[in-house]
Amino acid sequence: MLWACILFPQLALDGVLRGCADPGRPLVLLGGPPQRRVLKAVNTPARALGLRPGQALSTAQALAEGFDSAEHCPASIAQAEQLLAAWGYGFSAQVSLHYPRALLLEVGSSLSLFGPWPRFAARLHEELNALGFGRRITLAPNPVAARVLANLHAGIEVTEPGALEPLLQALPIDRAGLSREHAASCQRMGLRKLGQLLALPRQQVARRFPAELLLHLDRLRGLAPLALGFYQPPERFAARLELNYDVENTQALLFPVRRLLADLAAFVLARDGGVQRFVLQLEHAEGPPTEVPVGLLAPERDAERLFELARGRLEPVQVPRPVRSLRLLAEQLPPFVPGHHELFAARPQQQQPWEQLRERLRARLGDDAVSGLGYAADHRPEQAWCLVPGAQAQPAGARPGWLLPQAQPFSGPWAAQAGPERVESGWWDGGDVRRDYYRVRLPDGRLAWAYRNLAEPAPLWLQGWFG
Repeated sequence: MLWACILFPQLALDGVLRGCADPGRPLVLLGGPPQRRVLKAVNTPARALGLRPGQALSTAQALAEGFDSAEHCPASIAQAEQLLAAWGYGFSAQVSLHYPRALLLEVGSSLSLFGPWPRFAARLHEELNALGFGRRITLAPNPVAARVLANLHAGIEVTEPGALEPLLQALPIDRAGLSREHAASCQRMGLRKLGQLLALPRQQVARRFPAELLLHLDRLRGLAPLALGFYQPPERFAARLELNYDVENTQALLFPVRRLLADLAAFVLARDGGVQRFVLQLEHAEGPPTEVPVGLLAPERDAERLFELARGRLEPVQVPRPVRSLRLLAEQLPPFVPGHHELFAARPQQQQPWEQLRERLRARLGDDAVSGLGYAADHRPEQAWCLVPGAQAQPAGARPGWLLPQAQPFSGPWAAQAGPERVESGWWDGGDVRRDYYRVRLPDGRLAWAYRNLAEPAPLWLQGWFG
């Protein structure tokens, strides 16, 4: 087995930066009681101003100005971890959040699907860039070693157990995953490298340290297993994004909405499913949230397409009060069936499938503005069709696809292609008809649908055209 560890060193900070339209601005996360606010995390532009984690807010304000601040929220970290676990589920069935701010993936069984590890790792980096998370990725024969090696630097790749031992020997004792107390005890004994600790007789180590230290060393070397709880994707998607400012128009909400929908797309893609209905909730400081429901006629999972539909629903909304945060809820997550496409379609970039056009029109114009044609249970042609909201037009079969608003007298040369077809109906509603229908061909090659009224054999009446 091969295990990849993806470590997220600044997960709380990334969670806030993902909702910012300008992630290059200096940003700090604040924590602590109101009387003494402390910087919990700072991004790179804030470090360039001289700001550091652990500084008091008053000190940071004295050193620099013009930086943004947000609240350090442990709940947002847990939400980001769940999102990342759902994303990782698309690459491996064994995904674990055993360690904080880290994702463990068993990738040995996935290499045949995603290619050799360099290509696999490049794809992980690419998708995490799109999601907006900084990371370090390491590979090792067991999950504990993968996590410990992530303490050093990114890109460490160990595929054989024999190649793992030299790396562990050179590992600094304070980076070996030991508790602070045990690492400090080793350093007081003069042990600076993990190899020095491993060289000691096991019985002497057992007398000086608790059994958990020896168990950790065995797991690190792959001599003892680590019991992991594996992630199971939930049946619904819920995400919330705090805004650092009050928003009073929907245009300013488009960037965070795009981010939330990218998360939703990653979630349903990992489940190999789609989404058919979701709700955007615009949360205000006071009062109930403003809900913007988005319903689709068929499951979808493309992030750009979901955003296009959501934008069409969001733009006409009048925001009654400033928006403080956004929540996205999706409970209808049915299976996704990809559409059929021609292998050698000509200029596919200029073609838009009817399903996509239909959804865009519904989002722009409203659900009732786009309708399809369906059949009604009536033999009279003028009564045999109905409008079905959002549905596709159904094939007409032996009937013409184009009916005239009113039947017109028809004369001239013609040749019967089919018929007569007798239609006697409508006696129950006062619209009684008795007709013989013919499919006729005109001299210019057009096919028409005409009937003769049995009550008055002449003239022939034209009612529709065949395409």
